[in-house]
Amino acid sequence: MADVRAMLAIGQHGQLGLNGRLPWEGNTDPEYVADVQRFFDVTRGHVLLSGPRTKESIPDFVYHDRTIHEIRSWMQPEEVIARFPGRVIFIGGGPPVWAAYAHLIRHWDITRLPYDGEADRYFDPNWITLAHSA
Repeated sequence: MADVRAMLAIGQHGQLGLNGRLPWEGNTDPEYVADVQRFFDVTRGHVLLSGPRTKESIPDFVYHDRTIHEIRSWMQPEEVIARFPGRVIFIGGGPPVWAAYAHLIRHWDITRLPYDGEADRYFDPNWITLAHSA
């Protein structure tokens, strides 16, 4: 079984996104900056699979020390994962991506940030149990 992981941050009530972006995007408070830095540190040297919208948001410097692959809804998750044998694979994206890959994710690294504002996308705790029931 591949080492498939998800790494994400949520707000105080599970907020994930707002209008196609992180609800706290651009916030320079220390905990937000540290979360972004930690993501870049932990995923370094590994594979990052993401949907097109997330891939567009990835800064150029990130491509130098990790393998980034765009995934689409028509792709079979098991077939995509099989392209990277022996690698640690991080699933990035948003609710549609995590819903499609949740049954393969063995480790969820979730940071709860102090954000308590508006959102239109939320974390679904059921995603965590899908890997254990598959």
